[in-house]
Amino acid sequence: MIKFLLFCCPKLNIIDENIELLIKTEYRIMKKLVVLGMGVCLVLAFASCKSSESAYKKAYEKAKQQELAEPQVAAPVTTTKVADTSGVRQEKVTVVSGNEGLKDYSIVAGSFGVKANAEGLKDWLDGQGYHSTIAFNADKAMYRVIVNSFADKTAAAEARDAFKAKYPNRSDFQGAWLLYRVY
Repeated sequence: MIKFLLFCCPKLNIIDENIELLIKTEYRIMKKLVVLGMGVCLVLAFASCKSSESAYKKAYEKAKQQELAEPQVAAPVTTTKVADTSGVRQEKVTVVSGNEGLKDYSIVAGSFGVKANAEGLKDWLDGQGYHSTIAFNADKAMYRVIVNSFADKTAAAEARDAFKAKYPNRSDFQGAWLLYRVY
């Protein structure tokens, strides 16, 4: 900057080294003050964002007092159960491939996002003597390969366990599950 001033105004050639040193020193001080000011701003910004622990404690104690003060009255819940579907996934599916219609409970041997993969498993199961079916779940965009279908849960669960026992070395078949068809 000083060289620029000397270039523009040759008469300012009288600036000696002391003035130049003074300007450089003041520039350094100003630079340090700017950095220090920015640091203080950052510290204040982060310190102001911190939540106080006592505020959380007060809110917790207030909620606890309200909970103790108000007696909880549970309304009786009435449910109508059409079928026992505990341990069973409920899905709305449509038959895509296979000649047998689905009953309420089905054994699912595999689930695929690609229809060709589901058809490959269906063909393999048909070769093993099963009359498998492919059903499509539109909500999840998945093709379910169904080994067999039953009217009641107990028979379906026994058949699923027998299917798993027949193929103990097939880890994919060990994940076979029951599907309850929702209409």
